[in-house]
Amino acid sequence: MKKLLTFLLTGFVISTLLFSGCARNPVTGKRQLVFMSEAQEIAMGRESDPQIVAFFGLYEDPQLQKFITEKGLEMAAISHRPHLDYEFKIVDSPVINAFAVPGGYVYFTRGIMAHFNNEAEFAGVLGHEIGHITARHSVIQQRNQILGQLGMIAGVILVPELGQFVEPLSQGMQLALLSFGRDAERQSDKLGVEYSSRIGYDATEMAGFFRTLERQQAKSGGGDIPDFLSTHPSPSERNVTVARMAGEWQEKLKMTNAEVSRNSYLQKIDGIVLGEDPNQGFLENDVFYHPVLKFSFQVPKDWSFQNTPQQVQMAPKSGDALMMLSLASGNSLQEATNKILEQYKLEKVESKEERINGLPAMITVADQKQEQGTVRVISTMIQFDGNIYNTMGIAEISKFPNYLPEFQRSMRDFRELKDADKLNRKPEVVRIKTTPRDMTLQEALQHFSIPQNRFEELAILNGMDLDDQLEQGKLIKVVGK
Repeated sequence: MKKLLTFLLTGFVISTLLFSGCARNPVTGKRQLVFMSEAQEIAMGRESDPQIVAFFGLYEDPQLQKFITEKGLEMAAISHRPHLDYEFKIVDSPVINAFAVPGGYVYFTRGIMAHFNNEAEFAGVLGHEIGHITARHSVIQQRNQILGQLGMIAGVILVPELGQFVEPLSQGMQLALLSFGRDAERQSDKLGVEYSSRIGYDATEMAGFFRTLERQQAKSGGGDIPDFLSTHPSPSERNVTVARMAGEWQEKLKMTNAEVSRNSYLQKIDGIVLGEDPNQGFLENDVFYHPVLKFSFQVPKDWSFQNTPQQVQMAPKSGDALMMLSLASGNSLQEATNKILEQYKLEKVESKEERINGLPAMITVADQKQEQGTVRVISTMIQFDGNIYNTMGIAEISKFPNYLPEFQRSMRDFRELKDADKLNRKPEVVRIKTTPRDMTLQEALQHFSIPQNRFEELAILNGMDLDDQLEQGKLIKVVGK
């Protein structure tokens, strides 16, 4: 679905500009033009937070959550904006990422937590994200985009007629995915070094994590790293700059034993889920399986696919059709169908009840008439295990017959999942192991029975090279169930 949509921030009406003015930047002390007061900034963050949490879901790990909250509040207290009510959260995403939104909200994915190799790396990135908040980068960036996009439409899709069926990114997600310019990233690097140094960490470790990002991006072709990281300064540039700034702060603060805390951090992430979590549903050989809700269905071959806590979305590469599966509200199939017709202002063409793989179902075809044309929708409500599932297939009416067989194939394949292998699929997790003797990382991975085709992946995960020498008793990350 991410290829189906291009999201643009909503242009402000001219009256909004009446409230614009100059404000003093808390970090630089200089005055700058912004369109938002601090109270509005805080309100934006407070409104965005539940939207972000709903989109990703929270990763439940009380020990790790306690750690990031304690360190986050300690760092916030010495930042340029200590009065904000900061919140720090781990979201349930395998992507290697951290981001912040205005008002004091900072998010780390479980993917990035798994790739840190000590507390100092975490602290550097934590300071970087707090720096985006203290320097008001989101507010400034929004100002820049508003100036360039006054009056533009909030969401643009490849086939405009389908726009009303796709929820545009909420304000919260727009802020989460906002990219910053290189000057802003350099400033946040500087603040990350300052803040992490001030709470006692060795900020040179932050530079090492940039190399991990660079290696992961090269390995995956950029697929595991958000696109907006391309706006960051090059890792080699950051390594040199961060190391220099870290040395300056250590000298300034007279730090003689800057903290790294490798072993304590690795012990905290022992058991963290790595990669996709099958408990949230997984795609395999063009079939979507959900072990927790115990259902499966076929996904059209070569269609784009996205699974979020609220909805499964699918679309052909052409972007001129859409399928969605989500939970429906209502006490009966008829009531659930009526709510969908009302929600999308659909005119019913036909409707019938039947059974699909033994499950009660209602199939409805309906039209939505728009100025630019008519969109046809087929909705299949299926009652299973106390829930009603709604699968919708949507296309412009002239193209609907071309996609109807694909829609129906997926809808009629919805069934109870009984395959024990799929029901019992476990996620991969990080396991912390102790090297039994002096050896290279490659020898250690062989010792712990890691398949050879995963050696490079594990080298990146450990922030090492395969030929790095490890002393006896060194903790390293491997993967297990």
